[in-house]
Amino acid sequence: MLERQLALLESEAPGRLPWLVPALVAAAAASGALLFTWAGEPIYAGLFVAGMVAMLVAAFVIERRATVAPLAAPALAAPDYALVASLLGTSSHPVALSDASGRLVSANAAYRKRFGDERPDRINSDDEGRAALASLRAAAWRDGVAEDDGIDLSDDVLPMRIERVGAGGDLLLWQFGRGRRGMIEDLISRVRGDEGAMFAGSGILAAAIDPEGRVLAGNSLFADRALKGTSPESAVALDTLISGNEQQLRLIAEGEGGMPLRLVHVPLDRVQGGKAGLALLFDNAILPESDSTNVQALLDLLPLGLALVDRDGRFLTTNKAFRTAGGIADAKSLVYPGDLVVKEDKAAVADAVRRQARGPAMSRDLPVRLNAQPQEPVALTVAGLRGLGEAAVLLLLKDNSEEAKLKRQVAQATKMQAVGQLAGGVAHDFNNILTAIIGHCDLMLMRHAPGDSDYDDLQQIKSNSNRAAGLTRQLLAFSRQQTLRPQLLQLPDVVSEVSHLLKRLLGETVQLVVKHGRDLFPVRADPGQLEQVIVNLAVNARDAMQSKGGGTVTIQTYSVRADQVADLGSDILPIADYVALSIADTGTGIPANVLGKVFEPFFTTKEVGKGTGLGLSTVYGIVKQSGGFIFADSRVGEGTRFTIYLPAHEVEQGAAASRVVAKPQENELWGTGTVLLVEDEPMVRTVAERALARHGYTILTASNGEDALEILRGGEQVDLLISDVVMPVMDGPAMVREARKIHPDMPILFMSGYAEEQLRKSIDIEHVAFLPKPFSMQELAEAVRAVLIVEGAE
Repeated sequence: MLERQLALLESEAPGRLPWLVPALVAAAAASGALLFTWAGEPIYAGLFVAGMVAMLVAAFVIERRATVAPLAAPALAAPDYALVASLLGTSSHPVALSDASGRLVSANAAYRKRFGDERPDRINSDDEGRAALASLRAAAWRDGVAEDDGIDLSDDVLPMRIERVGAGGDLLLWQFGRGRRGMIEDLISRVRGDEGAMFAGSGILAAAIDPEGRVLAGNSLFADRALKGTSPESAVALDTLISGNEQQLRLIAEGEGGMPLRLVHVPLDRVQGGKAGLALLFDNAILPESDSTNVQALLDLLPLGLALVDRDGRFLTTNKAFRTAGGIADAKSLVYPGDLVVKEDKAAVADAVRRQARGPAMSRDLPVRLNAQPQEPVALTVAGLRGLGEAAVLLLLKDNSEEAKLKRQVAQATKMQAVGQLAGGVAHDFNNILTAIIGHCDLMLMRHAPGDSDYDDLQQIKSNSNRAAGLTRQLLAFSRQQTLRPQLLQLPDVVSEVSHLLKRLLGETVQLVVKHGRDLFPVRADPGQLEQVIVNLAVNARDAMQSKGGGTVTIQTYSVRADQVADLGSDILPIADYVALSIADTGTGIPANVLGKVFEPFFTTKEVGKGTGLGLSTVYGIVKQSGGFIFADSRVGEGTRFTIYLPAHEVEQGAAASRVVAKPQENELWGTGTVLLVEDEPMVRTVAERALARHGYTILTASNGEDALEILRGGEQVDLLISDVVMPVMDGPAMVREARKIHPDMPILFMSGYAEEQLRKSIDIEHVAFLPKPFSMQELAEAVRAVLIVEGAE
């Protein structure tokens, strides 16, 4: 109660609590002391006063902590949904990913074909439908998952499932099932296609029926006997084509002398009420009333999982699709439908079968968990049958393994994205530490000539620091946040540069074969990162061939024109010109259950201590950040092939080839002028200040953006502003925008442990240079001189 009163007072009169809390506690202590003293208990009075003093101290500490403004945490890079989008594309049904408010984040082709770029919660045109979608979205956000067997759209009824996903639970996965319209269209194509022809060959009339009972399509036998060769485009009602009762039907077109028929109606999955489905007309000679065994061959032709159950709830027959979806190895082992499901769902299935067998002919859906796969619920449709002998109930089992697989893939993609953001944050802090270590090594090496006792130790420290910097680049490459230095190049040149290193890495037992195609397109990429990709893949190939005692690694480059992309059979690769880099080995191969995980971080099949699981994930990150695609193909016992497709770069006619500019010598890095250095990390600020001072510059330092602005407003003549990007209170970009108001032409050099590509998205400032951390003293001096020369300040 006291805490609520204090909070109320603070909200009504902010700033009064610093004196109000001590006053209240002191008054309470005095009152308690007087009461205990008057009661003749001085010891208790003393204890009471001591307790109140302790509360006073605690309240003061809590109040002081609450008034300290927390430092602004560095913002992580914006998430990249490229991998999630590619996984969504594997589903043939509409699937979309949105944020908590329903804003569309990503969607597959089926969704965009059906709904365009509309938000998932606004695909319904009327207000009532949108309210239902919003309610379903809110339920999924609250409970983690929400389902509806039929969302009424303007032209269809779709089953829908919304699930809360993502590493932080901040996204919604919208999955739409095949609606009534889609199922009817599929049924029409099958009746007119091979399935309808097989029915006709068995003497069975088959017709697709809409929810109003009208004939939409029929097989050839139905057209010959029921329609007399006319087309069913007029959608005549099935009731107008037949006469009689359920036990004895005849075609009106054949008259009273026609063959007696029996009608079997197979309703569509998830369609409640109505008559939509498949109508099958059998001659009585083909299907005696007391015998349902002849139906087996017919049911096996259907792609739907179907089973017939008698009035006592026992299985009569099941088709092949039903047994496959239910994971049934031996059909004779099944007696009751409840045998299919786990113990908790047996009662619900038995009750539904009993109601459909003895009550009105209707249908309903049940979410159940099968014994074969208890982790994933499936949809079991129970429909009543009449006029089919002993068969009283029809069961339809839907195989939703594709949806379950997609859900796992999206969860894995969001997990990889979260790990990537974490890796980027760790690399940023680590880069600051490495900058200080490398910088101090450079300063000490200036005071020690080769041959000194400490020179070799300093070189070893610097070498290990550079190795650690390589590890941070690997982490950033995995998270697709490393700073790339792309340039126009030819892939054969990159392969040639690294081939000498590969021969030493592969060893004598492995043969290296290099093949280059003709007329290769140029590509724009970072040659250093591409060399790392080739080395990682080649080393993995060498390790895969160790058990065989050696083998052959084949590196191949070739062009892929846009008209050849479709022949590759990939749904992910867009139509464009590419240059392919293929690395194949003759090793043991990768099993199919492992092949889909090879690009996951920290996944490795090597022994403990021989692999970190970052090699292929690093390759994947570099390729994706370069705008390319990578695919793995393997056969156990034969080998593995990794193929990388990089987009071709168009070069204007007469454009000169890019040349690598030689680095300036140490004596060319001296300069003059005043440099304002803004860095919140003291160790980095100290190293950079000493390095630039040794090269002749006058240095002004500031630990945050506000201090830097005070220096600029004080009238100091500054020739160059060097600033960290992520800083507390005021970050680098915000400070630079204010500084440009004072000095519009001031050259700017940003430095950061985050990647330039990620920061460019949040830095909308023109004419700024970038220096990635960690850097050496020489690299800092080179960057400063380059900026001053470009800006004409020196």
